[in-house]
Amino acid sequence: MSIVTDAKNGIITEEMKRVAEFEGVEPEFVRRGVAAGRIVIPVTPYRDIRVCGIGEGLTTKVNASIGASSDIVDEELEVEKAKAAQAAGADTLMELGTGGDFLGIRKKVCDAIDLSVGSVPLYQAFISAAKRDGSIVHMTEDDLWNATEEQAKLGTNFMAIHTGINNIVLDRLKAHGRYGGLCSRGGAFMSSWMLHNEAENPLYKDFDYLCEILKEHEVTLSTGNGMRAGAVHDATDRAQIQELIINSECAQRAHDEYDLQVIVEGPGHVPLDEIDMNVKLMKSMSDHKPFYMLGPLVTDVAPGRDHIVTAIGASQSAAAGCDFLCYVTPAEHLALPNKEDVIEGVKTSKIAAHVGDMVKLNKRDQDLAMARARRDLDWEKMYSLALDPELARDVRNSRAPEDTDACTMCGNFCALKIVNQNYDLAK
Repeated sequence: MSIVTDAKNGIITEEMKRVAEFEGVEPEFVRRGVAAGRIVIPVTPYRDIRVCGIGEGLTTKVNASIGASSDIVDEELEVEKAKAAQAAGADTLMELGTGGDFLGIRKKVCDAIDLSVGSVPLYQAFISAAKRDGSIVHMTEDDLWNATEEQAKLGTNFMAIHTGINNIVLDRLKAHGRYGGLCSRGGAFMSSWMLHNEAENPLYKDFDYLCEILKEHEVTLSTGNGMRAGAVHDATDRAQIQELIINSECAQRAHDEYDLQVIVEGPGHVPLDEIDMNVKLMKSMSDHKPFYMLGPLVTDVAPGRDHIVTAIGASQSAAAGCDFLCYVTPAEHLALPNKEDVIEGVKTSKIAAHVGDMVKLNKRDQDLAMARARRDLDWEKMYSLALDPELARDVRNSRAPEDTDACTMCGNFCALKIVNQNYDLAK
């Protein structure tokens, strides 16, 4: 019996209770959300994991993605990156390797952390086919199903699966064109296979069989966004919206007919003025399934600082109702992220999630407490309230003031100290 089946039958599970306690909501609120498909709690029978609720009425969650590439394969580095992501505050992790021993690396990652771990099974299916037969176009349908089941048995408990790419979507893509090409690896692999073989996407064609596999292993389905824009000038185009329509239909079937938990993935490059529209459109089409934004990046001209670009878009997305954010690191568009990139990406996206929740959930108590601590020049309190206490303490101590009440920005002329000495603004 799945957690969705329990929720539909009125049963409040231990996972629902733990999510409710963490979020400060009633367990019944969580149960209703899971039953309606508006909240997911990824679970697995194969690993002991930290429970994490994602969806409406809950705090915005952040995912960190890691994984070796064909150029850099270092199993221990990937494990260190996974540990660093968890320590930095990531709520979930996706292992998206395209190089090395797929299952071996993922098993080490799953063993090293207790976060939910996601994957994209078709990477393994296509790349294994290329190694075996010389090209991704020789991937077989059994390759897809076998990769999905193998990864589920390792404890991968949510999967990005590109169910929304079909021949109608490809017709839209080819007719409309793209300024920035197709940036999704999954989209590139599947569309190339379909065109070469003149065949329909098996993940769409045999969606019922896919759902049976996922249900057997209690895997949460994340409907992959293979047609997402790779440039802001391609945002919200016909191919993206056509895929969203199909993914939303698949999400509804998976939840209603198979009692699967489902997340719907959204775009990655979106100008600031289109973010609210994208979130509202997706929520409406999918009957308010949890929405996962890949970034989003709001400009394309800041390589090296794309984590900052993402923080701008992610905060707006979360405020508009997005439930789940995929981080972006400073290495985006340039190189495979290292451990330091992962840490910076997570911490930056956690800021964006907090900013969004200030609007979406009116969660402002921490900021109010910080305001009072700053007014009172209570430095220890300020550190404890900071999203990154260690960084705040280190920066101040690296340029320590003579006056221990102030900082070296204002020194003896600290505005707060001057006011405190002359009148009381306590509130």
